[in-house]
Amino acid sequence: MRYQNCIFDLYGTLVDIHTEEDTPRLWSAMAELYRGQGAVYHPHELRCAYFQAIKDAEAGLASPAGDAHEAHPEIQIELVFQQLFQAKGVPVGREQAVRIGRQFRRLSTAYIRLYDGVEALLEALRASGRGVYLLSNAQSIFTTLELEELGLKPFFDGIYLSSDYGVKKPDRRFFDILLKRENMDPRIAVMIGNDGTCDICGGRAAGLSTLYIRSNLSPHEATPQADHVLDRMDLASVKELLLGET
Repeated sequence: MRYQNCIFDLYGTLVDIHTEEDTPRLWSAMAELYRGQGAVYHPHELRCAYFQAIKDAEAGLASPAGDAHEAHPEIQIELVFQQLFQAKGVPVGREQAVRIGRQFRRLSTAYIRLYDGVEALLEALRASGRGVYLLSNAQSIFTTLELEELGLKPFFDGIYLSSDYGVKKPDRRFFDILLKRENMDPRIAVMIGNDGTCDICGGRAAGLSTLYIRSNLSPHEATPQADHVLDRMDLASVKELLLGET
């Protein structure tokens, strides 16, 4: 088989999701949650503090100009929720911050679902003896539960989420972490994703073959230079393509 290992992106590739993080309803609910634990915020104040805390955290991770190895650092979102408590003089541990972060995710998620054909694709790849891996720019406190709820976790031989490693696609270091830990030869592996920069350019830089799927969550971008291109979400075609490579 040409591709012994298949590395998948998650959101926009296997999972369709829509979140709404800027609605008054969300921030009213979050302000109530914080108030219930002693941190009193007006909803608008909490919203502004949240987005500013993310901006500050990302700026704090920014690399010196020209340092390509640190070009795409990743924050841990639970630390933002923890900081919002601390700003009001309420000390909380990481566990409590994770709990409120997960409540935020549930409240802000309009829907989350598998694309048609996901389970059939992953089952077929596993049955063929191929390795199946996940490499996702994602927050572990959100995505770990979502993988379990969607029934995806058992399909993967390895799961790599950016917040666990402090780096995200398209940074080559994130790809190299997976390749090294799984003792994987990039020449017989393929990266499958819906983002031309993160998945395709990043995968190519790491020496992987690439398969691009233009989905409803793909950025507005020109079609990238991938080894294989699908101009719409069609996982049946992905299955045929990957299993047909011998």
